[in-house]
Amino acid sequence: MNERGQYLPYKIKSVTDTPPESVAHSLQTIPVRQCPTPLGPGRNDPFFGALTVDFVQRAFGVMAATPRHTYQVLTKRATRLERLASRLPWPENVWIGVSVENAAQLARIAALRNVPAAVRFVSAEPLLGPLAGVDLSGLDWLIAGGESGPHARPVQAEWLRDLRDACRNAGVAFFFKQWGGRTPKTGGRTLDGRTWDQMPRFGADRVTLVSAGR
Repeated sequence: MNERGQYLPYKIKSVTDTPPESVAHSLQTIPVRQCPTPLGPGRNDPFFGALTVDFVQRAFGVMAATPRHTYQVLTKRATRLERLASRLPWPENVWIGVSVENAAQLARIAALRNVPAAVRFVSAEPLLGPLAGVDLSGLDWLIAGGESGPHARPVQAEWLRDLRDACRNAGVAFFFKQWGGRTPKTGGRTLDGRTWDQMPRFGADRVTLVSAGR
C-alpha cells in the first residue's frame, strides 16, 4: 500500500534467494492492483525455517524504515513467528497474518495473538473446511475465499457466512476475496448479494473498520 492508500502488485517470488532490501521494498513505478501479498506462504514465507534470524531481522528493519508503505506479511509458520516476535521491530506499517485453511490450523491464531503487531489478520483462503467456533479476539481482519485452479476444492457458503457473522460479532473487518473455481474470477466475489471489502484502519481506538462493500 502506498502513501495514497493504493495497493501495488509487487510480489516477492522467493525470500530465500532475495536480498532483504528487495524482500521488504520495491522502488518500481507500477500500476495499482487490489490486495497483494508482498510476503506469503511457501518459499515466500519470511518465517521459513531455512531463513536465518539475521535475515528476518534485516527484512523487518527495511520495512520499518519505509513507513510510507504498508506491508501485509503472511505466514504458515506461526510457531516460529511467535518465537521471533520479541526480536523484531513492529512499526504500524507492518501487518502480520497467519494462513488458516481449516480447523486443524486454528492453533496458528493463538500464536498470532502473542505478536505485538499493529494489525493482526487471518487469511482463510483457500478455505477448505468450516472454522466453527473460531475465536477472533485480539484480531483486526479476516480474509476469506475459495480455492482456484484446475483441481479447486469447492468452498461452502455456510463456512463463509459463519466467518462473516463471527467477524461481525467480534468487531473484526471481513474481506471476501473470491468463490474460486478453475480461475480466481470463475465464481465472482459476492456473498448474499453484495461484496465484503472491509479493511482495518487506524483511528483513535487503534484500529477501526472501514467498510467498502456494496
